[in-house]
Amino acid sequence: MKAFHLLRAGANLLNLSTACGVLLASVTGTGLERGPQGLLLGTGYRPRLPKAGAFTVGNVVLYRADRAFIDAHPDLLSHEAAHSTQYAVCLGLPFLPLYGACAAWSQWRTGNPGSRNVFERAAGLGRGGYPEPRTSKSRRERPWPDSRRQGIGKPGGFRVRRVAGPLRKYRA
Repeated sequence: MKAFHLLRAGANLLNLSTACGVLLASVTGTGLERGPQGLLLGTGYRPRLPKAGAFTVGNVVLYRADRAFIDAHPDLLSHEAAHSTQYAVCLGLPFLPLYGACAAWSQWRTGNPGSRNVFERAAGLGRGGYPEPRTSKSRRERPWPDSRRQGIGKPGGFRVRRVAGPLRKYRA
């Protein structure tokens, strides 16, 4: 195990987030085993919430699937390991309301709790199974030129003429 992984595991032990993860696994009957990068892997998580196939609490990664699934999807494990680091950076359990606020923002903006969530983006959207958010078309892809500053305007739109200083007068 690398020094970074030891530091992360120690930080998550001190901030009690790993203890909360172990307690959650114990209460839900999810078995734990040692995994790579100083993580504890729980398999067979059954409660309905959260709806994700895997989630992290401190250095504990809880999966709904079995160990064979974990071994077959190393990208998902690295995504969850990044969340473990985020717990350490956020000093433990304050990560949960911060993550919740970012997920609500993302849900409101995109209809998906992960696409615009800064924590999910930092952990890697693709590795976590989240879709990239749709973006608006750039200026170059628009069917009309965005040249209102030049006084040309959109086809059938208004023309712009400079008047004294920053004021603008619009006319057809």
